Amino acid sequence: MKSLAVRGTKLHYVDRGQGRPVLFVHGFPLDHTMWAEQIDAISQQCRVIAPDLRGFGRSGKGDRSNFPERPEGCCAQIGPVPFSAPMDQFADDLAALLDALGIIEPVVYCGLSMGGYIAFQFWRKYAERLRGLVLCDTRSAADSPEAAAARHVMADRVLKEGPRPLVEMMLPRLFGETTRQERPEVVEGLRRVMMANSPRGIAAAALGMAARPDMTAALKEIRCPTLVVVGEDDVISPPTEMRGIAQAIPGARFVEIPAAGHMSPLENPAAVNTAIVEFLAML
Repeated sequence: MKSLAVRGTKLHYVDRGQGRPVLFVHGFPLDHTMWAEQIDAISQQCRVIAPDLRGFGRSGKGDRSNFPERPEGCCAQIGPVPFSAPMDQFADDLAALLDALGIIEPVVYCGLSMGGYIAFQFWRKYAERLRGLVLCDTRSAADSPEAAAARHVMADRVLKEGPRPLVEMMLPRLFGETTRQERPEVVEGLRRVMMANSPRGIAAAALGMAARPDMTAALKEIRCPTLVVVGEDDVISPPTEMRGIAQAIPGARFVEIPAAGHMSPLENPAAVNTAIVEFLAML
């Protein structure tokens, strides 16, 4: 991996291949390694950039300066965590990383779950920098008040106890039954990635997700070519919900991945790679 100083922190990233730039943005609470199969495949024809987001993997998971303080009184009734990582600030990090790499050509942005939440903010702020969008297993809706409150409670708990409570809660819901039964090593590998992440990074991102805006009404305004991908067994962002996202974005393609849950790029990488390669060919 390489690293660059970006907006007051150090971002580590993979930069492989040549040609059209494709930016892969990982989900929560993961790192760039979730895209290993996609990096290998897509870098054969494109330049792949796959960073660890601020607070995750090997990127800046250090001191308080990595995350802005929450405004005074913001959500003060829900937990004592005083900082957060808003989705639009992750988008700013990614734009700054592209600048630092000298990438002025519009990119194809591929994000899963939280990476999709960030994608919507990247589109909102930097639409001219997008050649295409690939939205994997994500949602356009904001958290309900109950879901946001639960994120605040979990953020506080992770700071006190480490990642384990979150990992034990999330892991069973991330994979489809086929993966759990036939590929336990994939599940265990993701557990290790989640456990290795910084409690502060996890907490900050959790609060950022809790505060993210609802982007559903804006979907009809997305004009760049878009591919929507979802695992057929995804219980977090179900196929019916993601099909609705695809129907709302003008001209978007929709692909349902068999034998996969929320982590479709890990669970059925061949099918996801095929969908992405075909989408890139259309561009």
